[in-house]
Amino acid sequence: MVNRSNNLKKEVHPDTLFGRSYPLGATVYPAGVNFSIYSKSAHRIELLLFDYADDGKPSRIIELDPGLNKTFYYWHVFVPGIGTGQLYGYRAFGPFAPEKGYRFDASKILIDPYAFGVAVGKNYDREAAIRPGDNCAYAMKSVVVDTSEYDWEDDIPLRTDYAVTVIYEMHVGGFSRHPSSGVSEEKRGTYAGFIEKIPYLQDLGITAVELLPVQQFDEQDVQPPLKNYWGYNPAAFFAPHFGYSSEKSHLGPVNEFRDMVKALHKAGIEVILDVVFNHTAEGNHTGPTQSFRGLENDAYYILGEDKSRYANYSGTGNSVNANHSVVRRLILDCLRHWVAEMHVDGFRFDLASVMSRGRYGQPLDNPPILWAIESTPELAGTKIIAEAWDAAGLYQVGSFVGDRWAEWNGHYRDDVRRFVKGDNNTAASVANRIMGSPDIYKKPTRNPNHSINFNTCHDGFTLNDLVSYNEKHNDANEEKNRDGSNHNCSWNCGVEGPTDDPKINELRLRQIKNFLTILFVSQGTPMVFMGDEIRRTQMGNNNAYCQDNELSWFNWNEIEKNADLLRFFKSLIHFTQSRPIFSQEKLLASTKESGESSIIWHGTRLGIPDWSETSHCLAFTLHHRESDEHLHILLNAFWKPLAFELPKLETGRTWRRIVNTALPSPKDFCEFVAAPVVNKDTFDASPRSVVVLMME
Repeated sequence: MVNRSNNLKKEVHPDTLFGRSYPLGATVYPAGVNFSIYSKSAHRIELLLFDYADDGKPSRIIELDPGLNKTFYYWHVFVPGIGTGQLYGYRAFGPFAPEKGYRFDASKILIDPYAFGVAVGKNYDREAAIRPGDNCAYAMKSVVVDTSEYDWEDDIPLRTDYAVTVIYEMHVGGFSRHPSSGVSEEKRGTYAGFIEKIPYLQDLGITAVELLPVQQFDEQDVQPPLKNYWGYNPAAFFAPHFGYSSEKSHLGPVNEFRDMVKALHKAGIEVILDVVFNHTAEGNHTGPTQSFRGLENDAYYILGEDKSRYANYSGTGNSVNANHSVVRRLILDCLRHWVAEMHVDGFRFDLASVMSRGRYGQPLDNPPILWAIESTPELAGTKIIAEAWDAAGLYQVGSFVGDRWAEWNGHYRDDVRRFVKGDNNTAASVANRIMGSPDIYKKPTRNPNHSINFNTCHDGFTLNDLVSYNEKHNDANEEKNRDGSNHNCSWNCGVEGPTDDPKINELRLRQIKNFLTILFVSQGTPMVFMGDEIRRTQMGNNNAYCQDNELSWFNWNEIEKNADLLRFFKSLIHFTQSRPIFSQEKLLASTKESGESSIIWHGTRLGIPDWSETSHCLAFTLHHRESDEHLHILLNAFWKPLAFELPKLETGRTWRRIVNTALPSPKDFCEFVAAPVVNKDTFDASPRSVVVLMME
């Protein structure tokens, strides 16, 4: 029990040892730490202090008196004499009545939902938070962090416009974990190891990394001996993942993450976090009690009609009740924290459509949390990107709320894949995707660069596997190949998996270059997936969420082996990034007469595009009015060569061939000054090829 007579001097802290309700979490003051946590229905709360992450018993137990240490639904206490680095946790006492939505279990150590750091001991055991009995020795512990104790030097947000952004989706651990990375063994797979490989990212020409989840997650949230690799199962939203830190002190992950952000900013690269606010690592009704369900289950989660079960719009066992007032505040506070204290530049919201659901799971026309994220002034300069669908069938690409949200364009991925593969009835749809998808995003004032265009991402085939497999091969996940999407729009080019057939391998390489070229000449913001530039393969696994091994890691030996493709990739980025036509902030006009930068569609004959069901070809001319820049692009997805008419040019002007994906390196990409001149009135495009011409 806290002694009412012990008061702090007002110049040190405005309240007594009873603490105060705000800020939530653990806040460091010169004389000690204020703790505050939300629980409406708990009868009693204990704050536990620990010396080490594997401690089986706390060094101190501070019981919070509901009459003295509780204001409204917030439990609080000020503890003098402690500071940053202190380990702590909570026990919450209350009813265990799942049928009423209550799941209190005072035998379990709970993570503070506002913990800025989390320590994971060598003995951590997820199962201990599931089975009956005390889990103190096996639980994650919260860490007190003074966020002011870091020298950011002159670091500021980069605020790169979408119009000139190239996103590289990647995994922090997998980027440097392979032995070929050249990173020392103790730093492989860590924030520090990542820093050593930043020059590679600079050389690629990308402007932003989109990091798979780095919020503290539960690596044991899979069937042993597999390990959760992707991290889409958060346990603590504010804390950087402990497992990615080479420095294993209590504050190591926080400072090492900041070191990484600062180093990326110095290299001119933004940091976008893939954040997961749609579900947590606590899973379904059989899952562990780690934090939220042990504090206020009915507030943090959407429950089913049977309150002992969880609504599962995420496909992972539970769904966060994002529009509850307390949860909404937590999400906004969390985003502010990552921007203000960790200096990140933006967020990609995993399964963002779950966040548009109300307390009963119903889709809301105006979800408070999504409007709040858009309008919060502290976030005004950040990128906010929605994965505008969920696992229960809600698909909101093109209809997501707000004016500022960008969206992962799933239609782009599927339509371009089908066109390059050679499916019927794809010419019109791929033309729309190349134009920035005006058929989907119909607001006339919308920036076309808010369409995040991609061929591949973490969720699905790699680019190499997209052209090498007809079917998924996920047996290594030990789910009998039932997991992962069956809708891949892939084509193996004649043989399933690796082959020694030179013709098939040549076709696969050509198809990869086709995908990349279409991506970078499309209106919108391009996103590529880690390793696609060097043909990284997952051997047909399209759901490698649990493969923390060489199947998922970036193999640095492949750089030399695939140097020709890497050269093509970097050249494409440099070329498109340096051309004003590819950084327009409004949709291109469909006629030159408009007086604006324009796009004109053709087929094999000028001005006559073939939109028929059996069409497998397109051509288009791009004109940038201010620079008088002209490009003419030919897409032949047909299995035979096609002769395309070329626009007639004024006397003294010629076309130069920049890209021809049918040619071997280095002829597949030529710098403009050295590009071959095309003097004919037609261009013979090889089967399944893309050609880019630029006017001299």
